Amino acid sequence: MIADDQVMVRQGFTVLLGAEPGIEVVGQAVDGLDAVAQAAALAPDVVLMDIRMPELGGIEATRRITGAPDATAKVLVLTTFDLDEYVYEALRAGASGFLLKDASAADLAQAVRVVAAGDALLSPSITKRLISEFSRMTSAPRAPLKARVGSLTERETEVLSLVAQGLSNAEIAGRLFLAEQTVKTHVSRILVKLGLRDRTQAAVFAYETGLVRPASC
Repeated sequence: MIADDQVMVRQGFTVLLGAEPGIEVVGQAVDGLDAVAQAAALAPDVVLMDIRMPELGGIEATRRITGAPDATAKVLVLTTFDLDEYVYEALRAGASGFLLKDASAADLAQAVRVVAAGDALLSPSITKRLISEFSRMTSAPRAPLKARVGSLTERETEVLSLVAQGLSNAEIAGRLFLAEQTVKTHVSRILVKLGLRDRTQAAVFAYETGLVRPASC
């Protein structure tokens, strides 16, 4: 489903994605409120969400969609504004990925597939923005979140730290001398133990708890 207040953007993305094998555009929303309503009615696998929309902004719409009971839709945030606060707030709201509107059709389709598969679109550039944002935060890690880290094994904590730095399963496997499937299993257990949706949420969690600090990345 595509949520954007500009009709040409909605139609353009519909044409681009509709031409991709295995991708079907099931609906279009004209603003944030419409996006929340249509997400509930259509149950899309992925919602492409614009940041700046009337009635209800994309960040709050993302929060409502991902926070709904039995929510299954993944949100891929689209924006023309390459600004740190949008990246941070969108991920905090529950987005699984962040993509600029000037991305190529191939990149857009790949992003949709990655997010639909249950992975997170956490590119190195997004990681750098996260690091930059967290480096400006002076508050101490929140105790409840910090306590949850204790439920992880030493290896899981190590894997989570590398996930937060934007490494893929293959890269983590190479770094830790593990099989890629073993890393995938570790990541799955981390998400279950911490009650997190995907790798993006795991990365935000790692920074917020102080497990990963900008100076060490």
